Amino acid sequence: MPRNRRLQRLLPTREKLEANRWLRWLAPWLGHPRLWRWSRRGVALGVALGIFFGLLIPLAQIPLTAVAAVILRANLPAAAASTLVTNPVTFGPVYFVAYKLGSWITGDTALPLPQGSLLAEESIEDKTLLERIKALGKPLLTGLAVMALSVGVLTYLIIDWLWRWRTARRWRRRSTRQASRSRQKSP
Repeated sequence: MPRNRRLQRLLPTREKLEANRWLRWLAPWLGHPRLWRWSRRGVALGVALGIFFGLLIPLAQIPLTAVAAVILRANLPAAAASTLVTNPVTFGPVYFVAYKLGSWITGDTALPLPQGSLLAEESIEDKTLLERIKALGKPLLTGLAVMALSVGVLTYLIIDWLWRWRTARRWRRRSTRQASRSRQKSP
C-alpha cells in the first residue's frame, strides 16, 4: 500500500470530525476541502504554521495552529502534527537556543544563577532571583519570535521546493518511459 494511503488511513476524515459531538459545531469551518487536500501549497503552509506556533507558543499550540490553518486554508492534519516540533524532549534545548539567540540580538544577558540552592533565604537573593527570571523574558521572547518566523518560512520554502523537485522528477521519468515505449513500438 502506498505511503500516502497508509497516512490518510491513520488521520481522521472530515466526516468523522463532523460526526463527533464535541466538534460538530466546527463543521462549517472544517468542511472546506482545501483543509484536507494533500497539495504542495497546503502541506507546505500547514507544516510552516505548525512549526511557527509550535516554537512561538508554549501552550495551546494545536488549537491556535488549527485556527490559522482554517483561516489560511492550509492542510489541517499537517499543521496540527507539526506543532509537535516542541515536546517534552525538545522543549529545553529549543528554549535554550532561543534565549541565546535573543540575548545575542538584544544584547541583554541575564545575571548568572546563584551557586547555592534556588530556594535559599528570602532576602536579597529572592529579589535578585526574580530579577534574573524577569531578565530572561525579553531575550527569550525575541529569540522565540525570530526562530519561529525564520524556521517557519524556511520550512515552507524547503517543502515547496522538495515537492516541486519530486513532481518534476516523476514527470521526467514518465516522459522517459513513454519515449522508450514509443521507440520500441516503431520499427
